Amino acid sequence: MNKNCEVLIKKTFQASRVRKGAVIQALWSGYGEIYRVNLYGASFDGAIVPSVIVKHISPQQQDGSHPRGWHNDVSVNRKLRSYQVEQSWYEHYSQLCNDCCKVPTCYAIEQDGEQRWIIMEDLDYGGYPNRFNNLRPDQCNACLAWLAQFHALFLHTKSDKLWPVGTYWHLATRQHEWRACADAELKEHAEALDALLNQCCHQTLVHGDAKVANFCFAEENSQPGVAAVDFQYTGGGCGIRDVAYFLGSCLSDRDCHANADHLLDTYFELLKHACSQRSVPIDGADYLAVEQEWRELYSIAWADFHRFLAGWSPDHKKINNYARLQTRIALDRVR
Repeated sequence: MNKNCEVLIKKTFQASRVRKGAVIQALWSGYGEIYRVNLYGASFDGAIVPSVIVKHISPQQQDGSHPRGWHNDVSVNRKLRSYQVEQSWYEHYSQLCNDCCKVPTCYAIEQDGEQRWIIMEDLDYGGYPNRFNNLRPDQCNACLAWLAQFHALFLHTKSDKLWPVGTYWHLATRQHEWRACADAELKEHAEALDALLNQCCHQTLVHGDAKVANFCFAEENSQPGVAAVDFQYTGGGCGIRDVAYFLGSCLSDRDCHANADHLLDTYFELLKHACSQRSVPIDGADYLAVEQEWRELYSIAWADFHRFLAGWSPDHKKINNYARLQTRIALDRVR
């Protein structure tokens, strides 16, 4: 563990000793790692803190590889920018979130040149120890509730310190993949799909990578259901982009056909409630305008992500019959 990081952790938590624990995850293409640090005799604001999570970004360690061959200067710069955005998220926005859209507390950030260490709450210890790769339809509600609260909280918030357009797949940052897209119709109408999403009147902050793997689940019947991590691609956008991407990340093709409409209704019920709970509530007429606009963009959001996958990984399992159906609906709109 880096000496400066070790000193910072000891100072922040008044710890007598710290020890690097297990590596939780290597960062994409070798840009660093996420690991647990065990603390001894440590506390923060009077609470005992037995461990923290450190996200260590070390660009000079990146190995120049990509599992699907997409390694170039554009991808490197996009990734480097994503870590700057995540730091900015924790410095300027994360404190606004509450337990209804729980995110890890950021305790400290250390930077040395291009290297940075983000020291965060250990969500396992905080009561969110469960992770899933797939969900049953009835398990989606906790994540939809998180997204609804997040989108309501940041509705009409400027994304000056984040990505101007959130999500890691949006067209402006994925021109190489667009050029590789073999689906002629998707390729032809990519700009029109992108414009409909970006010109949405009711913008919020989107998580930008709201796949099920980025949600940490609480023990059943304990506290609010999930916390979210990984804010590298957070920025401006219409909330339906997160919702469509989330459903595609955790449900099978069959479950999407059978349950997506009901889950979409559930999301909007939760969003309406969340908007009414804001410190400055959104009244019914204003909320209906948000819902109408975002509902109309649901198939557009699916098609937009399909466009990315068709260039990036045309045999990807997420290009299923439900995704193709939504893409056909979207293309019928923009032809």
